[in-house]
Amino acid sequence: MAPTEYFHSVKLQRDKCQGCVSCVKVCPTEAIRVRAGKAEILSDRCVDCGSCARKCPYHAYSVAMDTLEGLGNYSYNIVLPAPSLYAQFPVSVPVEDIWQGLHTLGFDEIFDVSLASEYVAREIESYVKSDTGGRRPLISSTCPAVLRLIQVKFPELIKQLVPVLAPAEAAAIYVRREAAAKHNLAPEQIGVWFISPCPSKESNIRQSVDMKQSQLTGSFSLADIYGRLLKCLGGEGKLNVRTGSSYGMGWGACGGEAASAGLENALVVDGIDNVYEVLEQVSMNKMPQLDYIECSACQGGCIGGMLAAENRFVALSNLQQRIRKMREHEPADRLKAMADHMQLQDFPKSADYRKKVVPRPMMQLDDDIMEAMKKFERMEEVLQDLPGLDCGACGAPSCQCLAEDIVQGKAHITDCIFKLRSSVHKLAQGMLELARQVPISHEPEPVQNFEEDEE
Repeated sequence: MAPTEYFHSVKLQRDKCQGCVSCVKVCPTEAIRVRAGKAEILSDRCVDCGSCARKCPYHAYSVAMDTLEGLGNYSYNIVLPAPSLYAQFPVSVPVEDIWQGLHTLGFDEIFDVSLASEYVAREIESYVKSDTGGRRPLISSTCPAVLRLIQVKFPELIKQLVPVLAPAEAAAIYVRREAAAKHNLAPEQIGVWFISPCPSKESNIRQSVDMKQSQLTGSFSLADIYGRLLKCLGGEGKLNVRTGSSYGMGWGACGGEAASAGLENALVVDGIDNVYEVLEQVSMNKMPQLDYIECSACQGGCIGGMLAAENRFVALSNLQQRIRKMREHEPADRLKAMADHMQLQDFPKSADYRKKVVPRPMMQLDDDIMEAMKKFERMEEVLQDLPGLDCGACGAPSCQCLAEDIVQGKAHITDCIFKLRSSVHKLAQGMLELARQVPISHEPEPVQNFEEDEE
């Protein structure tokens, strides 16, 4: 795939789009335009946060995910349930029943992502406490939508990202390697699947921002798997599933990451708009007193993902009840509670699998620097002539975006309804003045005598 091409799991169904600009107004990276009555996604700006799909009243956006039919392409299939899946069920449904249901759906092995979360949490804790030379606060890198947001809008903050793997990716590396050795299979014969609460995780599997090569085969919509699980919860037999402690389970909701890493001087922010606002403040160096910022693009964290089935407040209550129940049987000390579960040998280290996150320039007016400077000057002139209301009626999210589109030849000044009204008014005035200058004769037209002409 060429560097300028981007994979997106969020797709627009043009036949359903009514051009209402609802999506234009909520996109955090100004990645949507409405042209000729239909929305268009600017691929280089989209971060797959799903804000457009949440807001669209006509359901014109969909999310491309894998289906269970894909299991047939592999000899051995492993599923990675995350805490967000357990949060969909009340505490009265044991996790063992959920595991049995997953086994019934066709998975040969189940590995709990909450366990991988604890290894990642220890890496975060170690990095934050040992890093004293860089600019603070350090920023969580476990939400792929946030990573993409930083790439596009705040590239200056890349150096403040904590270089760790997302728990699902770390788990995938471990279980694929282990299963290949245990069952004498080639790695490509093993399917490793994630149950995702959001579209950005699917996009990061297909085109990773921070990994050299994703070890996840694909991902399923949490809502889809939830619906199927309701029909096959429970079952006979006992499955050997390795799980984490209550601290790993806490990663399903915002705040769980910082808590499991023991970071008290941390800020927890959720919701893409709130994350944007905080990152804007960090880029201006307004929060140097903080050690860490945990960012989640979805409100409430992963339990608030657009692919979740349950209301996020209900899901949060379910998760909190599970955590309280787990802590009844755990040591009070955080590190001891986690250590009781962290018995895996040679769990992967993030540094061996991560790649450097690089900026994704959002506005490149031209490849030629001189031409780009001319276009920028022209854009400033156009912007001065626009009303500055950022109403979105033109199909662009702001007057600045419209000005950029105009100099790029993708829009016209009269796309702005205020400029159009002004142009129409001037045209009407001109026609009126012209009419006043032309004398109007009230004499009747002479009648031509055709008989005389014939003579």
